[in-house]
Amino acid sequence: MPPLTPAPPPPPRYPPAPPPALFTSLASLQAACQNLPGPNAAAQQAIAVREATLTKPAGSLGQLEQLTAWLGGWQGRATPVLEQVLCLVFAGNHGVVAQGVSPWPPEVTAQMVHNFQSGGAAINQLARIAGANLQVVPVAGLRPTADLTTAPALSAADFLAAVQTGYHAVPEQCDLLCLGEMGIGNTTAAAALAAGLFGGAGTLWAGRGTGLDDAGVLHKAHVIDTALHTHAGALTNPLETARTLGGFELAAMLGATLAARHKHIPVLLDGYVCTAAVAPLAKLHPHGLAHTWLAHCSAETGHARLAKYLGLSPLLSLGLRLGEASGATLAVPLLRAALACHTGMATFAQAAVTERV
Repeated sequence: MPPLTPAPPPPPRYPPAPPPALFTSLASLQAACQNLPGPNAAAQQAIAVREATLTKPAGSLGQLEQLTAWLGGWQGRATPVLEQVLCLVFAGNHGVVAQGVSPWPPEVTAQMVHNFQSGGAAINQLARIAGANLQVVPVAGLRPTADLTTAPALSAADFLAAVQTGYHAVPEQCDLLCLGEMGIGNTTAAAALAAGLFGGAGTLWAGRGTGLDDAGVLHKAHVIDTALHTHAGALTNPLETARTLGGFELAAMLGATLAARHKHIPVLLDGYVCTAAVAPLAKLHPHGLAHTWLAHCSAETGHARLAKYLGLSPLLSLGLRLGEASGATLAVPLLRAALACHTGMATFAQAAVTERV
């Protein structure tokens, strides 16, 4: 009998096989959202010790000092770095657009994705200035959600798949993550999600989005109220609330923020949609958003209210309402300035400056 020869290896898959499922149920996702690591206390202590020796009055650089400690604590580095900054923009479409909540047609989402990929959007310019790599992820092939006024925006399977898309988009090696989105109709989903998580009528949370007039904002608020009534029974669980009232790109941002926490990566949050998308983490864990910093307060009506509920203090207030991670990316130079001061300033001893008595 001839000797057995090993079978040839199977040919490589094309396209590559998808990564194994992380979250097989909402319960497993909820467990992941509640099992979160904290910052590195030793790194933060080392940063505080050096900060106290620098040639300036204690605390005189204000939030710049806090930003350095925040970065170092989550990176786990006594000397933080910003060499690998990633800007992730997730795109998705929304069935609620059929209710007339946006003056823009849904095909604009795909057109803007192409614009991002061609380098022609605002975020392309801002990412270049900030020294950030830009990655655009069309979630679920830009298939629209269900109309959230009549049905859950996402099935459980679609919600978990979108969360996993966001989770896997975050690399292991990353010093800072900037989050953003693109999706016609997504300020309606964000406002509905905020209302579902924190209460209140649609008029408290609805804004102008991409250019609604006063009548349009009132109609949008009515659409939100209808969605809240339709899904009243699902609003006791934050993840069910996100599934029924959110969207593909919102779920992906939730997944990316969760991945960043598990991988010890600090996150800059963008505007209203981004903040609403990650709010379930704060409902599921008292320090669920501790690794994030709100980059700016947008011009959307509900954003300041949502930030207050979440205990988030924005770095900037520029009247932005673009999305695309524009505000998050604009804040990167502030962090670079904070690090430059912390690492580049002389100590009192080095500069031969007499310390305060």
